[in-house]
Amino acid sequence: MKRIVRLFALVFVLILVFASGALAEGRSVEEIQASGEITIGVFSDKKPFGYVDENGEYQGYDVYLARRLAEDLGVTLKLVSVDAPNRVEYLTSGKVDVILANFTVTNERAEVVDFALPYMKVALGVVSPEDALITDVEQLKGKKLIVSKGTTAETYFTENYPDVELVKFDSYTEAYNALLDGRGDALSTDNTEVLAWAIENEGFAVGVETLGSLDTIAPAVQKGNGSLLNWINEEIVSLADERFFHADYDATLKDVYGDAVDPDSLVVEGGVVE
Repeated sequence: MKRIVRLFALVFVLILVFASGALAEGRSVEEIQASGEITIGVFSDKKPFGYVDENGEYQGYDVYLARRLAEDLGVTLKLVSVDAPNRVEYLTSGKVDVILANFTVTNERAEVVDFALPYMKVALGVVSPEDALITDVEQLKGKKLIVSKGTTAETYFTENYPDVELVKFDSYTEAYNALLDGRGDALSTDNTEVLAWAIENEGFAVGVETLGSLDTIAPAVQKGNGSLLNWINEEIVSLADERFFHADYDATLKDVYGDAVDPDSLVVEGGVVE
């Protein structure tokens, strides 16, 4: 059954890819440098990883990396807002050169995009109102769980908990607003994000902090774009010498999490998961 679900998920992704039009060939490092600009897809509503602040500026853990990639390539950075369901299509259609939108590595996604080395570890978590706190995934049976379309949370619950009613939204903003409005009993997405959201939203807590397997987050490029993929991999390895991703954590996540999260439980340096 799980294989069938995964197959349908892959077919759905491919349908979206071909429905978007002819595939655009991914730009090489040389072509990007010659153009003077790299285009990177990030979230605009997934704080603290990719979001737009009160001044209209992109901020977050993923954005911090995007700026460094552009700097080391010697080009201008153009950030493009993406949602979870359209990340693959934005790559395959050539709308962006790279996706840095909290993109969890999965076998199904690796069929249609190429992932670089990871820069973060993540599992799923569940946030719910404190006065009706979900502390065990079994408590979700017969209840409404809010998820964003195209996410690992949607796939995980579809495959493993068919008795849980999924309420699906295109964007994270819509999903969290639905939780605030009581249109669902809980919300599931990356545990790193629900922990941060609960800290900032009184009356909510993360009752399930780790769910499913430990996964990784990585940059993605268009399938077959070896030039850009190799450059990003070399960049991630070289950045380990300066503990770049710990600096990224300190700059973008430390004030959010405080003592609630051990940086080493999240940060990956040099593409090596420990």
